[in-house]
Amino acid sequence: MSDSNTIAASTADQNGAVPGEPVKKDENSRRGNWGNQIEFVLTSVGYAVGLGNVWRFPYLCYRNGGGAFMLPYFIMLVFCGIPLFFLELSFGQFASQGCLGVWKISPMFKGVGYGMMVVSTYIGIYYNVVICIAFYYFFMSMTNLLPWTYCNNPWNTPDCSGVVSSPLNATLANATTSLVAGVTEVVNRTKRTSPSEEYWKHYVLNISDDIGNFGEVRLPILGCLAISWLVVFLCLIRGVKSSGKVVYFTATFPYVVLTILFIRGITLDGAINGIKYYLTPQWQKVLDAKVWGDAASQIFYSLGCAWGGLITMASYNKFHNNCFRDSIIISITNCATSVYAGFVIFSILGFMAHNLNVPVSEVADHGPGLAFVAYPEALTLLPISPLWSLLFFFMLILLGLGTQFCLLETLVTAIVDEIGTDWIIRNKTVVTLSVAIVGFLLGVPLTTQAGIYWLLLMDNYAASFSLVIISCIMCICVMYVYGHRNYFKDVEMMLGFPPPLFFKVCWRFISPVIISFILIFTVIQYKPITYNDYVYPGWSLAIGFCMAMSSVICIPIYALYKISRSPGATFRERLKHACRAHPKWGPALQEHRTGRYAPMASEDTVEARPLKEKEELKEELKEEEKEKERKEEISLTIQGSNGSTNTHNSPNPSA
Repeated sequence: MSDSNTIAASTADQNGAVPGEPVKKDENSRRGNWGNQIEFVLTSVGYAVGLGNVWRFPYLCYRNGGGAFMLPYFIMLVFCGIPLFFLELSFGQFASQGCLGVWKISPMFKGVGYGMMVVSTYIGIYYNVVICIAFYYFFMSMTNLLPWTYCNNPWNTPDCSGVVSSPLNATLANATTSLVAGVTEVVNRTKRTSPSEEYWKHYVLNISDDIGNFGEVRLPILGCLAISWLVVFLCLIRGVKSSGKVVYFTATFPYVVLTILFIRGITLDGAINGIKYYLTPQWQKVLDAKVWGDAASQIFYSLGCAWGGLITMASYNKFHNNCFRDSIIISITNCATSVYAGFVIFSILGFMAHNLNVPVSEVADHGPGLAFVAYPEALTLLPISPLWSLLFFFMLILLGLGTQFCLLETLVTAIVDEIGTDWIIRNKTVVTLSVAIVGFLLGVPLTTQAGIYWLLLMDNYAASFSLVIISCIMCICVMYVYGHRNYFKDVEMMLGFPPPLFFKVCWRFISPVIISFILIFTVIQYKPITYNDYVYPGWSLAIGFCMAMSSVICIPIYALYKISRSPGATFRERLKHACRAHPKWGPALQEHRTGRYAPMASEDTVEARPLKEKEELKEELKEEEKEKERKEEISLTIQGSNGSTNTHNSPNPSA
């Protein structure tokens, strides 16, 4: 080999490049990095700002005292949201590993990473189904007349009562002025069934009478689910390199749509009443513990803590990126978006309530009921209603995709980092495709006539108290098992300055207490799930609890496994060894492993250690050798099945 080739190979090895591939401009050539920090910030904003900001926060705000709810909401943001966000970003960025690899910090707690993967899997399955329904409504809005405007369709029942009257000669131009008949009918009825609700139940879902009665697959929804997964896969086909470019649109355009809808909304009659209903403070509710519990829960779930996505996205940052600044920007942007979305939602709902001559509370809703029933019905009152409908559902699609990108990337990154062979890194696209196909197949049952029941079951149980437990254990592990002083030094080594005193106090004391409060609040406030008048049977609730526990149970199972495999004569020695940071914990690149992370675990340096520590290090080195041999065998097997014989000389052309 020539001197120039030797130097190139040496440089590639130092940067972590895959042998056989050209050295890239990325700091970490093996895993890759974001093109620039704007891509990371936009991706994280897209991840944190999701459907919940539009369909959950405004409802929680008006239910918990309007403007008074903002006080506990922002207090929880400062003392819990931003500190946890910063903790996860710094955790992933320091190690440059996904939600599994970071647990070299204390190998016994790797089950937390598996728990994060389980949670992301559940959320990824049902979240894309919600996106696909938004796709369906988007396509159905490409018409002169929205199909949920009138009650004269084959799927409507005698109980249907439209907001807009439907004379034979009605046209789009006079639809918004012909309200008398509809309003009269609404006032005379004790309970009205809107055409949008019947369209949702009887046409889109063709909902069955029980969660166990799956019925048939709704083919239009299944087709939209395939489109949704295809879009997610294509946007992630090159990992963060491709998704980082897509987010320039997907993370910013929803704000354009929100602004358009806001300007249109506040110009409507009755909009001010809706906004007053949203913001008028009821200060007596601040003394209610439930209001504080809702505020803490909303902050926690909205920011995406404990899903594994924040760790994963930060792992693609360059080592010295200022993630402290990023965490504050992203967290505040997320919460400001929630407040802004409330104006958009309640201005339109206020207009609808004004036309129906009913209180705003009677038209307000949350979740799928807001996105696919209440808001679409309000849009039928507007001139050129298909245009506003297209904009609204396009916004929902983009908000959902921003979160879905990170959910899929979390799973793919964890798998690729864990296997870690050159082949799997080169063929990351194959892993992405495989995960997308599996996600699509697992989502098929949610497109049946009983699909909405299962979707809400997963939404209520798969990512509820389990996230709180995962986050609490992560704080305890980093601050008390690994040690707060060690972690503060790590952050200072990475950022060039130590974490501010406020964050040190929050990480060690305040945030874990708030997380514990959220857990207790969640347990006390628990009520069995219902959907409208349907009460879920006991066996389905048992499945829900199993889903919730399936992520948490990973933690003790892996801990016991790790302790049993650790060297030591007594349980205490094994436990101590399992909790100790792995020799490979620390910065991923050799150039950043300075100070206490400088290489020390070679055979020569082992001999210079005390006897007990020497034996433990030798055991760790043996384990690493076995793991390396196992990965090489896997790599050779995969290459053989592809007909490839030499990874270095014949790189896969598809890589």
